Amino acid sequence: MDHKGRPIKAAEGKLGILLVGLGAVATTFIAGVESVKKKVRKPIGSLTQLGHIRLGKRTENKNPLVRELVPLARLEDLVYGAWDIFPDSGYEAACKSGVIPRDLLDQVKEDLSHINPMPAVYDEKYVRKIRSTNVKKIDNKMDQALAVMKDIENFKVKNKVDRMTMIWCASTEAYCTVQDEQKNLKSFEEGLKNNSPHIPPSQIYAYAAMKSGIGYANGAPNLTTDCPALLELSHEKGVPTSGKDFKTGQTLMKTIIAPGLRARYLGINGWYSTNILGNRDGEVLDDPDSFKTKEVSKLSVLETILQPQIYPDLYGNLYHKVQINYYPPRGDNKEGWDNIDLLGWLGLPMQLKINFLCRDSILAAPLVLDLVLFMDLAQRIGLKGIQEWLSFYYKSPMVKEGLYPENHLFIQEMKLKNTLRYFMGEEQITHLGMDYYES
Repeated sequence: MDHKGRPIKAAEGKLGILLVGLGAVATTFIAGVESVKKKVRKPIGSLTQLGHIRLGKRTENKNPLVRELVPLARLEDLVYGAWDIFPDSGYEAACKSGVIPRDLLDQVKEDLSHINPMPAVYDEKYVRKIRSTNVKKIDNKMDQALAVMKDIENFKVKNKVDRMTMIWCASTEAYCTVQDEQKNLKSFEEGLKNNSPHIPPSQIYAYAAMKSGIGYANGAPNLTTDCPALLELSHEKGVPTSGKDFKTGQTLMKTIIAPGLRARYLGINGWYSTNILGNRDGEVLDDPDSFKTKEVSKLSVLETILQPQIYPDLYGNLYHKVQINYYPPRGDNKEGWDNIDLLGWLGLPMQLKINFLCRDSILAAPLVLDLVLFMDLAQRIGLKGIQEWLSFYYKSPMVKEGLYPENHLFIQEMKLKNTLRYFMGEEQITHLGMDYYES
């Protein structure tokens, strides 16, 4: 099929998955994919593997799997590479993370054991709570970027991969905003050469990826590619980017519940959210600057869903509070509590309480799979810059300047599936349905 007259390149050969971070999320993703390939488990949570997509009218009953309609890379063709601030192999890291049961993990031990992380680019000013033991001993940031590019080239040659994509699965960095160095590409490259303190490690990875001609997906709320300089680079190099922050846990629940409350025009006075978790993510977020980055991401979703500027009587006085508490005994077992103070008919009060005992890594792993496959698809189509159609997977979707992000989960799903139909030359689904009754 053609996309605007340009053919979609076939998904031939090996696809290299470059993971920044080989912790709980990345190892759960790899172990999961390898378990699916061995047919010992199902890829639950993955749209690309289990999702169907309707084509044409309801009366036609055409509902192929997404992976049957769209030319995605096969799981058998995925090859993994990673950077991490600890030297543990994929198997050792998975054991320490404690997400995958050991009996299942041992079935994919060989697949994980040969994944040894490359030394990482690390700046303790951006992740203060973790002490690294496997980092590049290079001081200059441009030299760090060049070293990552060399890692990418070596990985490509060693593993004989045909295509690559990069995804951030590491910790949340300290909060930062766009500075002069990030306002255009020339200033950014000067900032790298001059060792600017305003350029975090995530931007060094993204720069190296794009300069190497590969796309970059951001699974954390870090600024990274959401700035003019790196968006300029993504267009210059013709590569896609998407982000920010995997939509898992409590925020996933918000983007499911909030659209339903708004659809029924129920008012909300307050939405209080608190979490406990004990993994490396929780330890990192115990630092106020890293928590600020996550807080901004988690707070942003309700405003664009509820639109208080349009519905001041319903949401104009909404008080939204988010807390995250590091609690080591829970490990990767996260617990999120939400208290929602509602207003019903005549302004009479009601309450909704949610207690979600979730596993962030289990929820994130299928998102990593879908994103790397869709980012590879976007690159084979020739798309560049922000891929807003992938907002479905993110807490803080990137959008073009001047647009507000769409956080309504069901609108995001419709946008994603209609985009896939568009790529394949299929009719858009509007759900109008009037023609069924007028014919």
